[in-house]
Amino acid sequence: MNLRPPKPPARPDKVSLWRYLKLFRADILSAQPQRLYRAWMAEFRTPFFRSYLVNQPDLLDVILKERPDDFPKSNRVGEGLRPLLGNSVFLTNGETWKRQRRIIDPAFEGGRLKETFPAMLAAAEAGVARLAPQADGTPLEIEAETSHIAADVIFRTLFSIPIEHQVATEVFARFRAYQQAQPILNLAAFVPLPRWMPRLYPKGTRANAAHIRRLIASLTEARMAEIAAGTAPQDLATKIMTTVDPKTGAGFDTEEMVDQVAIFFLAGHETSASALGWALYLMALYPDWQEKVAAEALEHGTEEFAAIARLRITRDVFRETLRLYPPVPMMVREATCPERFRDRDIPKGAQMVLSPWHLHRHERLWERPDEFDPARWQTEAGKTCARSAYMPFSAGARVCTGAGFAMVEGVLILAHLLRRYRVERLEGHDPQPVAHLTVRSKNGIWLRLTER
Repeated sequence: MNLRPPKPPARPDKVSLWRYLKLFRADILSAQPQRLYRAWMAEFRTPFFRSYLVNQPDLLDVILKERPDDFPKSNRVGEGLRPLLGNSVFLTNGETWKRQRRIIDPAFEGGRLKETFPAMLAAAEAGVARLAPQADGTPLEIEAETSHIAADVIFRTLFSIPIEHQVATEVFARFRAYQQAQPILNLAAFVPLPRWMPRLYPKGTRANAAHIRRLIASLTEARMAEIAAGTAPQDLATKIMTTVDPKTGAGFDTEEMVDQVAIFFLAGHETSASALGWALYLMALYPDWQEKVAAEALEHGTEEFAAIARLRITRDVFRETLRLYPPVPMMVREATCPERFRDRDIPKGAQMVLSPWHLHRHERLWERPDEFDPARWQTEAGKTCARSAYMPFSAGARVCTGAGFAMVEGVLILAHLLRRYRVERLEGHDPQPVAHLTVRSKNGIWLRLTER
């Protein structure tokens, strides 16, 4: 039986504006037409906005790598996320963003990954132990479990506390509610609203965001006190809070640190949880690959940082998962001056939509784009696409600062889980991808888990 990984149905090429808005509100992935999987660029015009989806690799390079300052992150992206993320590095532009990156980036440099590895491993081991009572073949919603493990990684690496810590547990619970209510892109990302107009959010969004920020502030203030007393652990929070901007000599104050911790939790927990959930489903869908990952993990182990580099099959499986199910499916930039792309005039202020979801499945770039094939990454065609048509962590100056962290974490946890457990697909319960804060399954990802 040749099963393909689930893909949202595309809408008809032409629909009314009302129908499009209704589809968009339900799910931004299935609200798009099939032609975007072949288009180099597509224009969308409505009475409210003009936007351009860009898939052509050389144009993506212009926007993300060659002239990033001319295409800053659209302020409209923050419409749905600002209650939680404030003025975090995910939403800022210009000199503010550059200053934030100068303070944050040193914490995620190559050498720091080795230092954070023991905390990652502890979270993976705790996750494996927590799953043991459920490994009896009963249906299990695996996204909830990967969320738990990924959140544990963030708390252990950032604040040296496990998920069982009272504050960590409450942040995790509140964040789950926020994630389910708020999409990564809402209509405000495309419809220009005057600043004076009140922003409407799903019920509970503001309250959850405010509560999460208060909890993060309590952790941040406690850490500042430990730093002052000389008793702080040398984790990511301490590193970031003791780093100053080399240009100004100033670091983050409490409010700024709360903003950054909020995005670390979003980027480091929510995206990893999404990718791991889909990776485990794909392993259930393709048991031959699952056995290869399990055998590799048993052969090389997962207890040493150096072993991660030897888990080549696991890494290719995780990369292929990120290709098919990029956690952040779309990004929006704004043209700050008139442009001309592909013989089209792009007006100043136009929204430039960059879609890893469509780029990673582009029919003119990838061989068998909708098929799961980790072996593609060792072919010349796959290596070419990896350079020009693959951006699960964005690209250029704004590439995710934690991309290396995420790849080590994903490979470690996937290998650690599969060397202990076997995952099996539930017939008739294949997941349906939808976009919330990240690409998740509409009704969860249900699998059977058994001991090897």
